[in-house]
Parts: sequence; structure tokens; C-alpha cells
Amino acid sequence: MVMSVSHLEEAYSATTAFSKPNSQTGWTGLALPDSRLFGTDGIRGKAGDFLTAPLALQIGYWAGQVLRAEVGKVAPIILGQDSRNSSSMLAMALAGGLTAAGLEVWDLGLCPTPAVAYLASMSEAIGGVMISASHNPPEDNGIKFFGADGGKLSLKLQEQIEAALRGNLSQLTTYNGAYGRYCHRSELLQHYCAALQDPLKTAHQDNQPLKGLRVVLDLAWGAATQLAPMTFQALGAEVVCLHDQPDGDRINVNCGSTHLASLKTAVVQHQADLGFAFDGDADRVLAVDAQGRTVDGDYILYLWGCELQRRGELPNNTIVATVMSNLGFERAWEAQGGTLLRTAVGDQYVYAEMKNTGAVLGGEQSGHIICHHYGIGGDGLMTALHLSSLVRNAGTSLTDLLDKSFQPYPQLLQNVRVEDRARRRNWQECEALQQAIAAAEADMGDRGRVLVRASGTEPVIRVMVEAATVELVNHWTSTLVAVVEQHLA
Repeated sequence: MVMSVSHLEEAYSATTAFSKPNSQTGWTGLALPDSRLFGTDGIRGKAGDFLTAPLALQIGYWAGQVLRAEVGKVAPIILGQDSRNSSSMLAMALAGGLTAAGLEVWDLGLCPTPAVAYLASMSEAIGGVMISASHNPPEDNGIKFFGADGGKLSLKLQEQIEAALRGNLSQLTTYNGAYGRYCHRSELLQHYCAALQDPLKTAHQDNQPLKGLRVVLDLAWGAATQLAPMTFQALGAEVVCLHDQPDGDRINVNCGSTHLASLKTAVVQHQADLGFAFDGDADRVLAVDAQGRTVDGDYILYLWGCELQRRGELPNNTIVATVMSNLGFERAWEAQGGTLLRTAVGDQYVYAEMKNTGAVLGGEQSGHIICHHYGIGGDGLMTALHLSSLVRNAGTSLTDLLDKSFQPYPQLLQNVRVEDRARRRNWQECEALQQAIAAAEADMGDRGRVLVRASGTEPVIRVMVEAATVELVNHWTSTLVAVVEQHLA
């Protein structure tokens, strides 16, 4: 049945230690920050501190209510998690809230984030939710929501969930009296694996289109430890694995897409053709060539873009990237007759621009790549498979392809930890930093650029300088970092 807001208020008043909601505690009775809960990639924080089981329970309940009201029906919701020690605790709490809202939870268990998004899109599910903090350290965690189309949950629905958590129920139809079920559905991951493999098999009329390639996979002790080796091997590749067990204490620690040293060493030692490093939830990937050189998202976009352009499958020869992408990449792509559109940092912005312009290829320098020919959002495993296929079909090496691509401008990115959330998000109000940025831009002119921003996923200010010379890059990066440390950190 549908419960009125007044009845719901009475129920909560009877079962909690407070009489009415406020902006900090809402109906949860838990301390909530003044700033928005949803960042650029869901709700993130330190597990057991900000992100607790009681909060996850309430997030699940109110998300379930919002999703039910949005679609007007009861339907399953897909749930997945990475290997963090806190992921099972948060998944169980979240599932409890979702079932209390009347939804049926289909729990995939350990899986990549893109598997949740894909299965939400191809099933009768009302949406999906993933427990992961992506590339963050083990003590962090997060909750990512997806809509029934497999895309990130709309800003409107995020705002409705947050409003409900804070006690504002005036715009929400709520339901009570129907209880959902919880089901283990790990067998659904077979459909995701098939969706990764089938396009490559079909395109090359070969059940083993990667046969002859030796590939090293750094699985970061995370979500791809089971599926990635199996998928590469099924397509014929010879696979060497690093950090290939789920380990909540070590996920992303000195490994994976943020720490490439061990992958570079292994590729050279094993004389592999190429290697891939995933992050904790496998929605992004970076590669290295046979010489151990880093192949970041800019190179991946350029090489994949050239291939799609050659096949006539790149509308308007357009690639969508972010403000972080290298000027060398942009100018090389323009020389190929292409157009590079830039967005703010975050795959949701890339996705939105692709949707607005009809572009089919986009991504981030950090390795979050979206190709609408084969998937909805960023998928590290999909990207790695297609880059491997591109190399094999080219009849040459990734090293040779890199040498013929572009020369990047020197670029340096440094993170400065700023724990104070308000100070971090309002960094533009720091006059000393604004003056330092203006001085850098005046000095470099058209020889370089500066990008300072607050991370949407970590408690850091990111400082990036790109210029024609290493000397300019090093000087202005160190100068700006020192200002951030003095006035914000």
C-alpha cells in the first residue's frame, strides 16, 4: 500500500530518538554533512566513519522508494561489490534497505562496476548499485547508483534520495507494507562476459581473436580478479596475472592503474606484447607497451579513434575528452581531420557530452573509456580487450603504434590532501591561489596551461600543469602545490 507522508513521520517519530528531522540528521538520526552527499561518482567516504552500515541501510531504503516512485512499479535491482573489507557490510546493509522498500535484490557478489551497469540495462531491473570506491585506498568505500538504462543515476533522482535522507519528503510518494527478496545471482555475470566477447568473435569470425598475444594483467586485488583472466583466455590470449586474488587489505595498494611499476617490470620480464592495469572496480584501465611505456587514456582514445575512423564508424570524426587530456593528443587528432570536445573531469560529463553530440567514443586520460558501439559507460575490461584486438589485427606492435601516434606535451599532476571538505570545495575563494594561477598563466602564455580542481572522489586538490618544456612544468607545479599546502591544506 501507499503510506502518506504524515503516517511515515509518525512511524519514524515512534522508532527514533528524535522528534523531527533537520538538515543534518534527516530521518536517519545520523550526522550528515552540510555539503552534498553525492559527488561525481556516487557517495564516497571512509568506511566505518562517514560511510556506515546504518547510513547504507537508509540510503538503500530511500533509493528504493525514489526508484519505485520514478518507474511506477516494483522490479529487481542489481547489486555488486568490490573486494574491500567493508564492501560486504555495506552491501548487506544496502540490501536490507532496498528490500524494506519492496525491491528484489539480485546480488552478483564480487564483480566489476560495468557488469552491474550492463546487467541493469539488459534485464528487467529497475537499476543497479555498486559498492566500491574505485581507485581509492582500502579504507575508503562508496555507493554508485545506475538507472535502468545502465547510465549513472540522474541528478534529479540523486537529489530526491538526498532530500529524503535529510527529511524532506514533500515531493516523494512513499510505499510501505511490501517487502522484497534477496537473491544470489552470480550466474548473471555469464551474460556480461558474453557481451564482452561476442563483438570481437563476430568481427573477426574467429572464436579466439586474441590468439598469439601474451598479455600481463594487473588486477589490483580487486573486482576483476575472476572475470578478466577468464575472458582474455577464452579469446585465446596467453595471460600472466599480477595481484590476482580479491584482497580487501591490499586493493589498489602499490598496484593497479594508479601504480604501474610492477606491471611495467612484468611485461618486460615476460616478454609480453602488452599489459593492462585495472583499478579496484575495473571501470578504468591503463596499458603499457612491450618496452614498459605507459599508454594512458589519451593514447587509447587516439588509437581506437583512428581505427573507428578508418572503418567509418566515428560520427563527425569526434572524440570527447576532458580538460585533463594532453594538448599533444588534441593537435594530433586535429591533424587527422578530427574534432576533440573537452568536458569537465568526470565520466558523467563525458557521457553527457557524448549523448548531446552523438559521439560514440570518449573518455578520460586516467583510463576511463566509453565506446557506445560496445557498451554504455566506462569499462576497463572492454577497453583492454579491444585495444588488444586492435594491436593483433594491425599486424604490428603496440610500441610501433605509439611511435606513430603523437608526442605529448610535458604534463605533471600532483595531489594535495585537503581534509576540510568546505575548504576543498571552495578553493576558488583562496585569493593567494588565484594570484599564483594568474601568474603562471601570464608567464606561460600559449606555451602551456594550468588546471586546478577539487577531486570529486578523494579529499584532494589536484594541480596540473602542462607546458612546452619540462622546466616550466616543474617550476609552476611546485609553486602552485606550495600555495595550496600553505593556504588550504
